[in-house]
Amino acid sequence: MVGLGRKPTIDRRELARLVAEGMSVQDLAVHFGVSESGVLQAKRAAGLAKPMLDHSRAVPWKLARVHAQSGPATNLRNLSAAAQGKPPAAERLNTALRWAQRLVDEGLDVRYDAAEGFSEVPAPPGGSHVAAVLAAAMKALEAR
Repeated sequence: MVGLGRKPTIDRRELARLVAEGMSVQDLAVHFGVSESGVLQAKRAAGLAKPMLDHSRAVPWKLARVHAQSGPATNLRNLSAAAQGKPPAAERLNTALRWAQRLVDEGLDVRYDAAEGFSEVPAPPGGSHVAAVLAAAMKALEAR
């Protein structure tokens, strides 16, 4: 039977140095003798993790798992990433911009229903959700 030893610890200075050198999470886990989850926790604790983007404004609904990777959800997240200064790859960004601009040009918006997913509906008189997300993305992209 293996005795319970001290848990491996991750030296923050060494972690910072290895992250700066570009070592992968998998390699860091092996290096420090911990799980990948342990490395990710240590990176967050040390302020070395990239901040997560917050897409709650662009996707304000609680999406059913089956709809999370749908076209509208993906396009809204990609526009949100652009609005937050981290645009996705050009091809994905262009797809999202074209989709949103088409809806705006046709006076449409999206609605979400957990059972049915996304659907295109007439935009409300006060302006559409998609138009607001598109405007935020365009503002950030023009500022770059």
